[in-house]
Amino acid sequence: MPNYNWPPMDQRQQMGKRQSRLDGIEKATGRARYSSDLNRPGMLFAVMLTSPYAHARVRSIDTSAAQKLAGVTGIRTIVKAGDEVNWVSQEIAIVAATSEQIARDAVRLIQVDYEVLPHVVKEENLAKAGNRARPAGEQVTGDPDKAFKEADVISEGQYGIPVLTHCCLESHGQVIEWRGDTIYFYPSTQNVSGIGPDLAKNLEVPATQVKVHMDHVGGGFGSKFPSDRWGIECARLSKESGGRPLKLFLDRATELSIAGNRPSAFAKIKVAAKRDGTITGWESTSWATGGMSGGGMPPIPYVMTNIPNRRLNHSAVQTNGGPLRAWRAPNHPQASFLTCAAVEDLAAKLGMDPLEVFAKNVQWAPEARRETYLHQFKKAAELSEWSKRWHRRGDSGPGTVKRGMGVGICTWGGAGHLSNCKATIHPDGSVEIELGSQDLGTGTRTVITQVAAETLGLPLDAIKVKIGDNSYPPSNASGGSTTVGGVSSSTRIATSNALEKLFEKVAPAWNTTADKLEAAGGKIQVKGDSSKSLTWAAASKKMGVQSITEMGQNDPKNPRGLNTQGVCGVQIADVSVDVETGVVKMNRLVAVQDCGLVINPKLAEGQVAGACIMSICGALMEERIMDAATGRVLNPEMEFYKLAGIGDIGEILVHMDIRPEMDSRGVIGLGEPPTIGGIAAIANAVANAIGVRVPVVPLTPDRVLAALEEKRSA
Repeated sequence: MPNYNWPPMDQRQQMGKRQSRLDGIEKATGRARYSSDLNRPGMLFAVMLTSPYAHARVRSIDTSAAQKLAGVTGIRTIVKAGDEVNWVSQEIAIVAATSEQIARDAVRLIQVDYEVLPHVVKEENLAKAGNRARPAGEQVTGDPDKAFKEADVISEGQYGIPVLTHCCLESHGQVIEWRGDTIYFYPSTQNVSGIGPDLAKNLEVPATQVKVHMDHVGGGFGSKFPSDRWGIECARLSKESGGRPLKLFLDRATELSIAGNRPSAFAKIKVAAKRDGTITGWESTSWATGGMSGGGMPPIPYVMTNIPNRRLNHSAVQTNGGPLRAWRAPNHPQASFLTCAAVEDLAAKLGMDPLEVFAKNVQWAPEARRETYLHQFKKAAELSEWSKRWHRRGDSGPGTVKRGMGVGICTWGGAGHLSNCKATIHPDGSVEIELGSQDLGTGTRTVITQVAAETLGLPLDAIKVKIGDNSYPPSNASGGSTTVGGVSSSTRIATSNALEKLFEKVAPAWNTTADKLEAAGGKIQVKGDSSKSLTWAAASKKMGVQSITEMGQNDPKNPRGLNTQGVCGVQIADVSVDVETGVVKMNRLVAVQDCGLVINPKLAEGQVAGACIMSICGALMEERIMDAATGRVLNPEMEFYKLAGIGDIGEILVHMDIRPEMDSRGVIGLGEPPTIGGIAAIANAVANAIGVRVPVVPLTPDRVLAALEEKRSA
């Protein structure tokens, strides 16, 4: 029976090493091919007609003029007379043509008669939401009335974090074609194994008829799981156009309007506490939107889930905007901001160091994570020079540029998903690893290679990893930070099984048994006796002409100790704020994060750094801006939908918490947790710098100046 356990930390040869990602040169030189780069012979182009109204009823659609345009090969209407559309850019019809320009011309010829209906696109003021606000029902734990009556101090505040869009640099879309009864599907997806069956179900064809291939994806962040309406209709248009390949990737305005958003979160929060900073009561009224489905209640109070006396009310506000989709740690960045802002305001009212207040209230976090938070608070304080640089709120000294520091926290699950892996050792010694997974740019190929090389005792260049195709053994979608746990575990099991079969072929040469052999340094040898060894190539020849192929599966219900879940993280921001201009400058963002066993520290640190950049965007500049009168997104392009450039991010200092007790927990996903605490940390740092809370992020100059003016007027 193979030993599937991870090797001890001090015995690993490939895992735990700072290996650069194997596709790095390919991406840096532009040789990496994304689905949007694909141009098939005889390819057609598709363009969608979308709604100009946020809410309307379709009276009629006339496509006759468009159908007569030379070069048009097919038109499909997505809505019919009598249907309602509920957001600007909702799909109305789609045209296929021999060029994109002809398709755009045809779209302009389609006549749609709309009955315009009332719309709501703003949710900041709950009092104006009317019947669009759907209360979820009050949740009460303990006796909050008594807690507030007996409190030594009560802190109150109102906070808000707006809708963000996913803003994938490779927009949503695909190339798709029919060859006979087989559909060849080249999407931009986070779900190579699952998107084919999704398309097949919608087309009412067998899933085996859909062949999916994708080498690289240009951003997803949780928004690229289904085949989507544009994929389904392109498949139908391709068939109607004689099976010719058809390409559609959303234009930027449509991408930012309908291809996914992270819901907003607003809350009025009241906190009761003792003089020593111990929180005794929590009361919040929150509301959120992500479109017509509203927005669910963020998990507040965040991390400190066991505050003994709590009263929670939440309303989901229906708005006529594009629908929400999962966005890298769904609802957690919002919850962290709302909670950490309220706790930091409490600390300021008490005149206490907020780190002391957070540390004191770790007692309300899940017991298994309390020690980790205390360790990470201490480490983050050390790396950020907290004791040297922190000051009481607003005590920033003279001058117009004020410096401040703030803290934010995170938690997440991250257990491995269902994953199947096939490992093949060929008689010539070559090794192939096959999984129907995807690499979102996080280094998944590299991690799989390192695990296989570690197990087989080989260098990385001896392993060929094949992913991105649904002809390979299925692995689940990349969501919930579950990929690395799933694929590393299935790869470990598959390669261990294959190695065991090779041992059985080699063992008779030394008159021993498979369990007495080991693979190390490119050799197969008797354990503890290097004189009895064969090179990997020589050992592989013992197989004769038959390759060894073995499967491995990560079963989430029985991960064999290879992966687990549950992490913590602490981030501390150091900012400077010009109180004359309102401009916030990032000095440094320190991120301390655990994720169990770290297969590649370099890639892990890169993941955290990327997450920190997303937090900086969300804290300082990124938001979807809606026009109340027209219901349109006012900034659906890259000029005014602001993202951080290299000059905006300051220094990012990442510390991975790789203590032995963390390592022993097995592999845990990392993609989402470090995106959570940064917005809270930056918002708290600005409050510390200027002496007043800016209640709504992003912390744009106008909002900073408005908060300062309100402070002066008080």
